[in-house]
Amino acid sequence: MRKILIVEDDPSVRETLITFLQDCEGYNVDSASSTAEAMTKLGNDSYPIVISDVYLDERTGLDILRAAKSSNPDCSVILMSGRGSMETVMEATRRGAFDYIAKPFELDQMLEVVKRAEAAALPSDDEETEIEDMPATEMIGYSRAMMEVYKTISKAAPTDATVLIQGETGTGKELVARMIHNNSQRAQQPFVPVDCASMTASLLESELFGALRGSYTGADRDRVGALEAANNGTVFLDEIGDIDHSFQLRLLRFLQEKEVRPIGASRPRKVDVRVIAATNRDLSKMAEEKKFREDLFYRLNVVPIRLPALRERREDIPFLAEHFRKRANERFALDAEITKSGQRALLEYTWPGNVRQLQHLVERLVILAPQARLDEEAVLDAIQSMSSNEAAGDSLADTETEQIRKVLAATGGNKSRAAKILGIERKTLYRKLERMGIK
Repeated sequence: MRKILIVEDDPSVRETLITFLQDCEGYNVDSASSTAEAMTKLGNDSYPIVISDVYLDERTGLDILRAAKSSNPDCSVILMSGRGSMETVMEATRRGAFDYIAKPFELDQMLEVVKRAEAAALPSDDEETEIEDMPATEMIGYSRAMMEVYKTISKAAPTDATVLIQGETGTGKELVARMIHNNSQRAQQPFVPVDCASMTASLLESELFGALRGSYTGADRDRVGALEAANNGTVFLDEIGDIDHSFQLRLLRFLQEKEVRPIGASRPRKVDVRVIAATNRDLSKMAEEKKFREDLFYRLNVVPIRLPALRERREDIPFLAEHFRKRANERFALDAEITKSGQRALLEYTWPGNVRQLQHLVERLVILAPQARLDEEAVLDAIQSMSSNEAAGDSLADTETEQIRKVLAATGGNKSRAAKILGIERKTLYRKLERMGIK
């Protein structure tokens, strides 16, 4: 099985792949520079492996995928793109693509995928999992690291497997959890998030398992826990690495038995709920150091997803910034633009707060940038101001009073939103407003 069809409209990429796979690796390579030419070849011959770019001409690699599968249901189709998105990866997976590779790629990487396609092209009894609808998404990113995240999401979502999402604060862990839920068979059922970091063990027990009236002081009514509220749906346990060690055994037993017993109840109740957990900590290391139960870690880590920090996928920054700019313009009825120098400044920053920090900074710039131009000077000033505010907490200069007024006006007086955009704590904003005489 050494026959391959390459569909690529870029001559340099096409010839490089032909030379590498045919002359260096001994494959019998056929090629097409357009979808029309590819359709003709697929109609006249059957190929065990097809490698196609996604964005070609009036039709796309998804059309090539459909035609290749129609010609040969066992065909392994490898799609490649420099502008892949969550939607294209999910659609490609739904239609049965073998793999999806982000450009630019190493030739050895392509060869490894081709070798896997050869091995997997034998007849199989496995059925393709189909996802009914493609939801709208805010998952922005075309980097190789994000492609791997998308592929894992597309494979894990249709199952009931427990997922552990690990990544720094601000990388979008809850967004990924919601994406998994929205593309699962539980999509029409509840999605219940729980912030484990903000609760003591006793409060978390009540929050997750519920409590009966009179079971403790102040329990004046029955309380349904998050696990029961999420029955038939998904519960998202955020910052799972922060839960008290004494409570970890209780959570482990739930994962094993899928039963909840509210505080004060005499017997447990069965629930059917999928668990997605997230943390910004290294749970594997914590387990080694006996700070997190090893058996609980293994129960949670069935499907691991690591979200890359923004500094690890800098090529996505322009697309994220543009997305946040457009959304902020719509929300605040403005018309700000990002200049080339502004984009360059955004690319050069380290982004310790990741995507969330970028979002808030762009929103702030859209509201405050002079002449509605997000240029280098405006970006650097905003970064410096945000960094100093985060470090000092209460160090807003008096000259920023007008900025506060503008942000409050743009957010319709929403102080929580304004504080995030300004890059300060909400209590700091309240103190400043009090001094400014603004209620």
